[in-house]
Amino acid sequence: MSEESAVLHFSTDGIATITLDRPDVHNAFDEELIERLGDMFEDVGHQDGVRAVVIAASGKSFCAGADLNWMKRAAHFLEEDNREDAVTLGRMLKNLRDIPKPTIALVQGPAYGGGVGLVAACDIAIGVKSAKFCLSEVKLGLLPAVISPYVVDAMGARACRRYFVTAEMFSAEEAHHYGLLHELVDDVHDLAHARDRLIKQIMANAPGAMADSKNLIDTVAHKPIDDAIIEETARRIAARRQTEEGKEGVAAFLEKRKASWNKT
Repeated sequence: MSEESAVLHFSTDGIATITLDRPDVHNAFDEELIERLGDMFEDVGHQDGVRAVVIAASGKSFCAGADLNWMKRAAHFLEEDNREDAVTLGRMLKNLRDIPKPTIALVQGPAYGGGVGLVAACDIAIGVKSAKFCLSEVKLGLLPAVISPYVVDAMGARACRRYFVTAEMFSAEEAHHYGLLHELVDDVHDLAHARDRLIKQIMANAPGAMADSKNLIDTVAHKPIDDAIIEETARRIAARRQTEEGKEGVAAFLEKRKASWNKT
């Protein structure tokens, strides 16, 4: 595998774009690509100058899931080897999910298996209307275990009960209906326009506040609204009001000017 199997590019305005670049195998995962992506996600997550992270792919497919040669090698693995392999994939997806900046998936083509997990682990996903999706693991006698937390979170348990067990292909319209995709566009040119529009929105927002908002979702999701949650959410907004961002943002609003981070 060449070092260019996944390419990281930084723009002058702080947008990090990670592009899967194995079009000859439909950007399928092997162990080296998974490890490389995991390192990239961790790296951009810790860089202060990064305002947003875009996940894209070259060629006709977004990601075809597991690489065939990787599957051939894995067929001879012992259980411990398979567990270690799966943990590496799990850490890669968690590194993506844990990036404290907005993450945007640009789905320009089909996404299967682990590719669906990659889309689901991003904060925002935009796809072309011609894209197709499939969770085909049960056809192979397997299951979508490692990607399941992200896919179930994105699509909901009810939809996953269907697509996990039927392994049927579903359309971009269905992916949008079930929440895997936030937005549909006609073609790759419109995909670029949608990306630019979203980035413009993001660049107007406070970086620290966006990171804290992402963390807030994980704190309150699926929790009962009890005294503990009321206290925790009150604590968080009180603390944020005392931050430099909080003070600057309120002052800018009252003074009818752009906040210091707003470069739009």
